[in-house]
Order: sequence, then C-alpha cells, then structure tokens
Amino acid sequence: MDNDLRFEPVTPERWDDFEIVFGPQGGFYNCWCVALRLPHAVRTKMPADERKAHMRERIKAGPPPGILCYADGAPVAWVQVGPRHDVPQFNSPRTVSQPLEEGDAHDPSIWAVSCFFLLPKLRGKGMSNHLLAGAIDHARRQGARLLEACPIDHVKQSKSVTLCIGSTAIFDAAGFETIARRKDGRPLMRLELRA
Repeated sequence: MDNDLRFEPVTPERWDDFEIVFGPQGGFYNCWCVALRLPHAVRTKMPADERKAHMRERIKAGPPPGILCYADGAPVAWVQVGPRHDVPQFNSPRTVSQPLEEGDAHDPSIWAVSCFFLLPKLRGKGMSNHLLAGAIDHARRQGARLLEACPIDHVKQSKSVTLCIGSTAIFDAAGFETIARRKDGRPLMRLELRA
C-alpha cells in the first residue's frame, strides 16, 4: 500500500479532506485535534462544533499544522507535525512532553510530531510507520533541525485510542532517540534532521 501513499500539507483548500478523515465525530471524543492546542479546562467546555471551528481557523491562518495522507487519491490519515510552539500544551511544564531546554518551545527549528489519526479501516495494519516517515520528510523539507515526540511504550491492543500519540516502537524504528523519561512508558524522543 505504501507505493500508493501521498502526503500533502493541510491547507484551507484541503479542509474537506481533513473533514473526511476526522468524520462526523471529529476523531476521538470530538477532539478535532485541538487537545494539544488548547488548555484542558478550555477544551472540555467547548462543544464539538467550536473545536472544529477552532481547527478550521488554525488551518486557514497557516502555515499548515500538519499533513494529510492520501491512498489512491483519497484522504485516509492525518499527522499533526510542526514547530513545537504551535502546540502549546505539548510544551506545558506539567506534561511529560515538556521541552528538554527552556528555549526549545520557541525555537522554530524544533518541531514536534504529536498526533496521528487514520480511518478506522486502516488501524492496526502498520500504517503509522508510513505516517511517521511522511512527517519526517515534511519536517526536513520545511527546514526543521530536530523533530521530537512523546509516544507511549505499551498498549493492550494496536488499535488503542492512546496510539494517536504513536507507539515508541515506530519512533525507535525511524531512528529517534530517547532524550528524557519523566514518566514510565512515556519517553521524550528526538530525531536530528540536519547537522
């Protein structure tokens, strides 16, 4: 299947494709991928249509906050990948994904790959490796120096909801190295994209 995959930055013109991937429920728990963009207290009080509108405005504002994956021309998956500063909750000092150094959250060359979402029919089939490869390629082409992630070590099943953050195994396979471990099972990992 990987020969038929194509990755494109999500732009306002691709909003309909983003909607197709997220479906009528807006992904897991009507998230619309705002979990790392808004504080929990704000996000949980927002109805799903406001979360959707928030993400639509973010995409409209640019630059693209991630990439869409197409299989045989149809949108099938989403990867949130971009500068760390674009996902404020990823940088919170109360999270396991907080930056290694204080300035990292504001360095435009340090990116984060923070969410994967794909159509249910494709889950549990090894697609995450392809999605991560697409994210790495996108970050490199956009001039990122470092790409970071905070995946999860173990889940009970490969189709687990928590895998929207990715499994450690796919990041290991892509050459990421653990740079911090603030909580058991949740390493902060990093890949150097350029010298």
